[in-house]
Amino acid sequence: MSTLLSRIGRRRAVQGTVAGVVALGLLLWWLLPLGEEPPRGTITFSTGTRAGVYQKYGELLRAELREDMPGLKVRLTTSAGSQENVERVASGEADFTIAAADAVETYKIAGRPGADGLRGVARLYDDYVQLVVPSDSDIQTVADLRGKRVAIGLPNSGVRLIATRLLAAVGIDPERDITPRADGIDTGPGRLGEELDAFFWSGGVPTEGLEKIAESSAFRFVPIDESLVAELHESGGATRYYRPTNMPESAYPTVQNGAVVPTMAVSNLLMTRADMDPRLTEWLTRTVLDSRDGIGAHVHSAQLVDLRTAIYTAPLELHAGAQRYYRSVKP
Repeated sequence: MSTLLSRIGRRRAVQGTVAGVVALGLLLWWLLPLGEEPPRGTITFSTGTRAGVYQKYGELLRAELREDMPGLKVRLTTSAGSQENVERVASGEADFTIAAADAVETYKIAGRPGADGLRGVARLYDDYVQLVVPSDSDIQTVADLRGKRVAIGLPNSGVRLIATRLLAAVGIDPERDITPRADGIDTGPGRLGEELDAFFWSGGVPTEGLEKIAESSAFRFVPIDESLVAELHESGGATRYYRPTNMPESAYPTVQNGAVVPTMAVSNLLMTRADMDPRLTEWLTRTVLDSRDGIGAHVHSAQLVDLRTAIYTAPLELHAGAQRYYRSVKP
């Protein structure tokens, strides 16, 4: 009798082990697409200025990719921003990047080299236009910038594109009616008041470069009215990607004092080229979506990355590898 019980016990133990192995296999099958080995090689990811959200997001995403694809080396390169990023991917200088939808559309409308080969991977989060002035400034509207020293962003940046369009919408010629300065978020905040009367920034909120000066400097945001955004829409083209919104009161609490700021926003796209390896792109897309909470703990904007909206990468069609991932997780 004891021998029989012993055999039954061993049989159940074996069955339990087999069940465990099967369960582990199923888990790995789910976590690792098609049970494949992770892609290997080297890719270049173009980010942005060192104090901006693109750079921070790129650094954190690289760490996540290292966990999922240990054999993949990710080389980060800083840039002026969206316009330069689009050009780098289109030309093959970079493999992946983040760029605002209006910059992508501007590149496509101009028929620039490689525009037809650009593809979307995921819609990430929104950039908010932030027009910053000293707290005691007499500047109350965009039109009040006439005659002032204004940082309109680095050449080939996304903020330069937006700033010049906003200024034109209120009848200000950036070359003649203001003293334009090519400062970005890395240098603009430190020069406010002494060398600058105002500076434009377009980025996820909060942006580290502004958070730092909020602790020690007195500044405020100039509102951008919905009517001004509507006027931009009338000019057509890439301006259709701008939408009126409010910068949440929680973005910079010590500056906003519980008040929202009327402004406009534009979505950011993670993008690549059509000739990028579909399997690598599928894996990368998976990591981007799976790492939302981890990256979002450090970059607040990344918390808004969502599977339901990630597929909307207009004006770019989705890359084949990204399509494969989204189909695999479709309910």
